[in-house]
Amino acid sequence: MSGRLAGRVAVVTGASRGIGRAVAKRFAAEGAEVVCIARTQGALEELDDEIADAGGKAVLCPLDLRQFDSIDQVGAALFQRFGRVDVLAGIAGDIGGGLGPVGHQKPKHFQEAFDVNVTANYRLIRAFDPLLRMAPAGRALFVTSGAAHAGLPYWGCYGATKAALEQLVLSWAAEVANITALKVNLIDPGAVATRMRAIAFPGEDQATLRQPDQITDTFVEAAETACARHGEVIKI
Repeated sequence: MSGRLAGRVAVVTGASRGIGRAVAKRFAAEGAEVVCIARTQGALEELDDEIADAGGKAVLCPLDLRQFDSIDQVGAALFQRFGRVDVLAGIAGDIGGGLGPVGHQKPKHFQEAFDVNVTANYRLIRAFDPLLRMAPAGRALFVTSGAAHAGLPYWGCYGATKAALEQLVLSWAAEVANITALKVNLIDPGAVATRMRAIAFPGEDQATLRQPDQITDTFVEAAETACARHGEVIKI
């Protein structure tokens, strides 16, 4: 299949819905073989059908990213199958049970948000850094949010996870700069009609927002071999 990502192996987390699903479909439409990671088996199978019907290729990987050791196993399996990973798109996210005052945040929700938004991405970096370096033009991108810097009331938990993620990813980008062909960036999509957005803003009319498939151009650009951007927060 021809396209801007033809012949590339792309891993997408959070692929069962929202932005992750839209990006997985777009990557496949652009010719990548997409490794789709998400918790929900049924939703992944539906995605696989849609990608196959459009002539694309997908590898399904049902996985809760909080099972951290399993991320290492996925990396090892992909090395055996492909010998490299060209693109890593860390899109899965957790809003920690919803918005609320910092002092009222339930410890389990606080931990879940950090597990998915920070620790899982650290484990992905740890597992996939060697595979991305093996690619001729490895590309890694992660989804962040303006909440990382805004200091908004009730956004403390989610904002803290995104601030931590940005520091983690930008540090990694600085470490690999000028010594590999790997390019590492963050993408801030802004307001998009997703389930997480609906939880945060329950009274909002999502029909007035951009839909996930309307923002995938930026993800494709960051995944292309021609992308020269590195160590940036790319705002859509």
